[in-house]
Amino acid sequence: MQTDTKSIDLVMLVDDNDTDNFISKRIIEITKFSNRVEVKSSGKSALDYLRENQNNAENLPSLIFLDINMPIVDGFVFLYEFEKFNELVRNKCKVIILSSSDNKRDIDKIVNNNHVIKFITKPLTEVALDEIKLNNI
Repeated sequence: MQTDTKSIDLVMLVDDNDTDNFISKRIIEITKFSNRVEVKSSGKSALDYLRENQNNAENLPSLIFLDINMPIVDGFVFLYEFEKFNELVRNKCKVIILSSSDNKRDIDKIVNNNHVIKFITKPLTEVALDEIKLNNI
């Protein structure tokens, strides 16, 4: 099957809300934004996945859609831990915050992180995905 050159091979959704993950996954599948979607329901399971695959570029996501507000390992802790990964992980995986938070302090703090390339307010939409593709993210 011929895939669009702009198609992203793998994205990861990191959110403790199953409904949000379902909606985001469906919009990614419907728009053919990515060939594969890895869904993680906690920051810890996402970090574990990255640790297990840190030397296997094929299994590393190009984009990580990360929620801020999650129990135990929230978006801030995730990003702190993400900094410790090897160069392959840090360079390949770009982080997009996908959150319902409208706390300006949270948003300012997180978008100033070097690995965060964009902030999107939930729910994920086709328009937001188109914008990501247009900007060659």
